[in-house]
Amino acid sequence: MTSAAADLDALVAKHADLLENAQRAARTREYWSAFPESPSPRVYGEDAAAEGEQAFRALLGTTLDLGQPTDGTQVGSESSPYGLEIGVRYPRASADQLVEASRIANRAWRSATPIERAAVCAEILVRINRRSFELAHAVMHTSGQAFVMAFQAGGPNAQDRGLEATAYALTEQTRHASSVLWEKPQGKRPPLRMTKEFTPVARGIGLVVCCNTFPTWNAYPGIFASLATGNTVIVKPHPHAVLPLAVTVSIAREVLAEFGFDPNVVLLAPEDDGDRLAADLALDPQIGIVDFTGSTAFGEWLERNARQALVYTEKAGVNSVIFESTDAYRAALGNLAFTLSLYSGQMCTTTQNILIPAEGVQTDEGVKTRSEFAIDLGEAMDKLLGDDEKAAALLGGIVSDDVAKRLNAASASPDLAVSNRQVNVAEWPDARIYTPVVLLAKTSDDHTYTQECFGPVSFLVETATRDEAIDAFAEMTKEQGALTAGVYSTDEAYLERVREAALDAGVSLSENLTGGVFVNQTAAFSDFHATGANPAANATYVDGHFVAGRFRFIGTRRHAPDA
Repeated sequence: MTSAAADLDALVAKHADLLENAQRAARTREYWSAFPESPSPRVYGEDAAAEGEQAFRALLGTTLDLGQPTDGTQVGSESSPYGLEIGVRYPRASADQLVEASRIANRAWRSATPIERAAVCAEILVRINRRSFELAHAVMHTSGQAFVMAFQAGGPNAQDRGLEATAYALTEQTRHASSVLWEKPQGKRPPLRMTKEFTPVARGIGLVVCCNTFPTWNAYPGIFASLATGNTVIVKPHPHAVLPLAVTVSIAREVLAEFGFDPNVVLLAPEDDGDRLAADLALDPQIGIVDFTGSTAFGEWLERNARQALVYTEKAGVNSVIFESTDAYRAALGNLAFTLSLYSGQMCTTTQNILIPAEGVQTDEGVKTRSEFAIDLGEAMDKLLGDDEKAAALLGGIVSDDVAKRLNAASASPDLAVSNRQVNVAEWPDARIYTPVVLLAKTSDDHTYTQECFGPVSFLVETATRDEAIDAFAEMTKEQGALTAGVYSTDEAYLERVREAALDAGVSLSENLTGGVFVNQTAAFSDFHATGANPAANATYVDGHFVAGRFRFIGTRRHAPDA
């Protein structure tokens, strides 16, 4: 046994409990987290925050060479929504170079056992967790997320999702016996005896095409699902959010090399704006899996054209909440205000449409018309966002010029229900931070609210009746897709009808949220993110389907000696 193999055996033993606990949590769906989401020094150490920020700042303005193949050119076009100069450059490689390096690295990686690969994945995630503060700053300054959210969603929450994918992959690969002595009785004759072996064999190379807004949270499920099932991985970051994934890939390559594998099992594929690297890679015959998060247009292009690959997509959707009645009006408004404000609505799970019957909302304060509801929602948002420092910590920055233009156009609309303002903070004087806008609409205005309006723009949509609210919600979800849905009602019969509509339309539903859980949040190991049952996504983070297609069982059998 080589020293590397001995180390690998020790690694399997080291992470046995972690992987077992992750598998159990995925099975029971109870609360469990491997990585604490609090950035408290009591959790991560007194010096962790300062050291993480120092490590991040040491990367600024440098060329980050991961030791990968390169065509000799460099790329780099990241800019911070907070005004910080990033200036990191990355060696570029062609699609052919990346695929060839990945193909060569695949030979040894796919020969490792499922538990060995899972242990390596666990070690990568543990080491990523140690650098959560560094990653938080990288996520913050590429996506615009406020620091605490960048730490939580970009760090421990993303790491939990990666571990969840690893756990599911291990479960699916070890569901069956790996070998068996097969005996078939033949009456008076000796039984037929065969030895059979069943080996999970990976598809080959996985391509993960990442988004700007949640560069790690949306990428880790695909990265670790493919790695744990024996595929090599090429990580193609969004051109404006490379750094968090460059740090991630550097850690993965370090762990792989340490345990005797070719570091090219994981490769970074940076590109500049306007490059076609993602498309070129996706069409390569050796790419067996594509994981994509982003626009509907490119997601559908991948589904149509990457025919040789298994394609998992999370695209755009139109998320709705029905407000029919509530016995906790102010708490419900506070919950909704937080939902609309978190990360300036730049989440694929944020509510876009608030459906209200024309007869008004029955509340513990009496019937509220749409106009009254709009005033009260505005007051709830003012209360939440009245202090600029606190508002900035919730809103984060506007991630792109496109979102800023969309917000500016909405702010000038004559249909304003809740107006917005700029938020100014001393720490980041050049930051692009604004409170959300809410516009009025009716169901007849379906040319506006039925299309995704990504960012801090929502619609207060009046429906003719409460029944029409259900119909409008169901129709939009079936046609445009949705990643989340919500309802407020004190009528159990009405709630049951909304549940049936959600099941039929294929979207997960949150009912009467008033406390510390919000419709746009999902918990690893318990909530399924997306369903794969409507046009917004064709897969789920994370379930058995998400990992099982990434490998196939190949059988070997031979006659066994007579007993």
